[in-house]
Amino acid sequence: MPASLRYQVCRAENHELYEGKRAFAPQPTLRQLIQYSLQCSNGHRFDAWFKNAAAYDEQKARGIVRCAVCGAAAVEKAPMAPNVARTDNQRVPLSAAHPDAATIHEMLRRYRQQTMNEADYVCDRFAEEARKIHFEEVEARGIYGEASRDEIAGLIEDGVDFLPLPDVGEDN
Repeated sequence: MPASLRYQVCRAENHELYEGKRAFAPQPTLRQLIQYSLQCSNGHRFDAWFKNAAAYDEQKARGIVRCAVCGAAAVEKAPMAPNVARTDNQRVPLSAAHPDAATIHEMLRRYRQQTMNEADYVCDRFAEEARKIHFEEVEARGIYGEASRDEIAGLIEDGVDFLPLPDVGEDN
């Protein structure tokens, strides 16, 4: 996975201003975060990252943890296998045989294209701009750009909602 990834703000809510934390405190890296496999009441499964187990419990109690697919608030931890560290040369799981693969691929392609057509490209200032939107320092708008792993971890810690911008080329 490259050092910078494309992410898009999907919505800005829960606007408590830093909750007494210093705005530029050192942020955890993805290696320091706990990854949970979650499942909503509608059966959608997705992954989310938290600073620790208490952070998950606190965010769930505040209603911040929602389904990444449908937005449902009824979300629970799903059974998951232990996370084993991998090196970059190990293979990642892929799927090509799903009966709806072509439909899903087209939906992802359209989502990416619509985002790129309607949102502002903020280059490598994504984390900075996403925080400004989240904490209502600027008017809410759709943005996309790049962020480092450390910046992504910081956004997660601050409760900023965002989604990966899928990379679905025409030949994928």
